[in-house]
Amino acid sequence: MSAIHLDPALPPDELRARLHAGALVVLSPRPSTTALCAWAREMIAQAFDPLDPLTAQHHLPVEGFVEVCAPLKPRFIHHARTRSLLREMMADLGLDPTTTYLDVPRLRMVTSDGYLTSGVGYAHHPHRDTWYSAPMAQLNWWLPLWEMDEASAVAFHPRHWDRPLANDSGGFDYYEWNAVGRAQAAKHVTSDTRKQPRPLEAAELQPELRPVVPPGGVVLFSGAQLHSTVPNTTGRTRFSIDVRTVDLADLVAGRGAPNVDSSPRGTSLRDFRRMSDDAPMPDEVVARYDTGAPPGGVLVYTPAEEAQRVSA
Repeated sequence: MSAIHLDPALPPDELRARLHAGALVVLSPRPSTTALCAWAREMIAQAFDPLDPLTAQHHLPVEGFVEVCAPLKPRFIHHARTRSLLREMMADLGLDPTTTYLDVPRLRMVTSDGYLTSGVGYAHHPHRDTWYSAPMAQLNWWLPLWEMDEASAVAFHPRHWDRPLANDSGGFDYYEWNAVGRAQAAKHVTSDTRKQPRPLEAAELQPELRPVVPPGGVVLFSGAQLHSTVPNTTGRTRFSIDVRTVDLADLVAGRGAPNVDSSPRGTSLRDFRRMSDDAPMPDEVVARYDTGAPPGGVLVYTPAEEAQRVSA
């Protein structure tokens, strides 16, 4: 990891290059980011009404919490207003809508004190997104929805930016995950037995970085960064949004972070849609990164209940 940049005034190409080289970027709140976060908070508040979403875990059995969150996540992801606000945010941040491709925004909830650590509230062990078949050119945008602190943050582990960590990503197939793992999230309440890439040796987690940003602030990082979910001990559930982007020019040129230890099968590139018009990733680009689907594998995760776009 080379540096931490606060609100850098860099051209988009240079910014991506710095991130691919291991930098972290922190962006201050601005109207477009706070608008997306306000919309997410509104949806969350409606779902948990009359309870306060931050403390609802203290008033609901864990199964009841999952019953609220399981439909809330896809409702937020596929709502037309979510997509519109996301495009406005990315345009405001200077991304080229004709070359930037977006995955759907993910709504995350990390409960406190081990209340829910699996399924829809999965607490991520140290990992790189590239272990899960993300392209090396992927960038991650993380936004907290309410005030948070270092006891409910995302931790980054810079010792392993360019140092391999033994892991079992070689046994992970993205198309098998689409067929089985993603659809089963809500079924995992007390434990999570889904096959996910993990370290096979002790990671050197210290020193670690825990950026703390206000609601609407952004932590921007490469999908190749080793990071983990900090065990939440605040007594309040942490809600956040994360978005993944890739730039077509990087994919065509083969640019991205160095691959030091990722060896999964398949690619998540078919999940990305062009920012300007929702066009899919060109087949010829996907083909450069694909390894083929196993029997029964699913190229794109589109269950019927999530494929229905919500517009009201």
